[in-house]
Amino acid sequence: MRISLTGQQLVLLEDGREQACFPVSTSRYGPGERHGSGCTPRGRHVVRARIGAGLAPQAVLRGRRPTGETWSPELAATAPDRDWILGRILWLSGREPGRNRLGAVDSMRRYIYIHGTPDTEPMGVPFSHGCVRMRCTDVVQLFDRVPAGTPVDIVP
Repeated sequence: MRISLTGQQLVLLEDGREQACFPVSTSRYGPGERHGSGCTPRGRHVVRARIGAGLAPQAVLRGRRPTGETWSPELAATAPDRDWILGRILWLSGREPGRNRLGAVDSMRRYIYIHGTPDTEPMGVPFSHGCVRMRCTDVVQLFDRVPAGTPVDIVP
């Protein structure tokens, strides 16, 4: 996979060929690796874990566990500042010590995910809190196509 921060898109590659392309939303704070920055980390990563198999696309996850809720505008109105994680999570782990792995720059310890977000959230523009947001239907499609261990490059 390749995620373009400037293009705000995720490209799924197989043998160097584009298999699918999805709009995404990365951090509103730009690129960066420091813990607490709210930025989207750059560099080589890998899908560490896949969470949410079999859940409804609009299922709400919190702390990497389903809450039993299904996202709706009515539910959203009860928690207007909540950063919704819906449907699926692909949890990323950095592969470059000192850049996005270990210490204060560890992507996994920062809980950097590729995850679903409500259709009401903008796509194709930086708007997240550090993660890579996707439409719920898109993240389900992606999830079904990538195993744990899939390389992910996050590029400018």
